[in-house]
Amino acid sequence: MKSLQRRFNNAVKRYPHHSFYICFVKAIQEQGFNRQTISRWFNKLVPEDDYDITEKKDIIKDLIRISDTIKKSREDNQK
Repeated sequence: MKSLQRRFNNAVKRYPHHSFYICFVKAIQEQGFNRQTISRWFNKLVPEDDYDITEKKDIIKDLIRISDTIKKSREDNQK
């Protein structure tokens, strides 16, 4: 099982009253996943009825931005 999928499944179990979208956000927090990984697993794990399909591109962009910000802060801390 992939790392992001495992983290997502754990979030779903830990937060049963949260939406799948929120569980996905919890799964990617502070992990620095790349654009392709986030897009692929978002499409596989988050049902379409959990978000407005017309906003899908913007949602993925925001998720990627969050991931990129985390990677940049990690890189800055390593310098």
